Amino acid sequence: MKLVRVWLPLAIIAGGFVVIIATGGSETGVEGGAGIIGAGAAVWLLNVIFRVGVQGERDRDAEDEARDFYSEHGYWPDEAPPADERPAPDERPRDPHRHAPDPHGPAGRSGGSARRPPRRP
Repeated sequence: MKLVRVWLPLAIIAGGFVVIIATGGSETGVEGGAGIIGAGAAVWLLNVIFRVGVQGERDRDAEDEARDFYSEHGYWPDEAPPADERPAPDERPRDPHRHAPDPHGPAGRSGGSARRPPRRP
């Protein structure tokens, strides 16, 4: 790849300078040499643009992999996994709306609906 990325454009540019020197710096030789040098610069620039485009694809692929990881695990790959926030089975949080059972039975202290023994006559 280094041959296409570096040495081919350099060879084309060097060919442009050879044309300029071989024609003795005539007007036609300079114009032709400048055109060849421009072609070498265009080959180099196309390689640069292609590498930038490929780099963008790599970034996009890495982002897709990170999103898949997040979907599966619930956190991003560059973050630490979250601590398990669920309490242990015997450490259940107390419900503030529930009260301890009344020691006097289901009717409580009022004695309203609790069963009483029948009266003696």
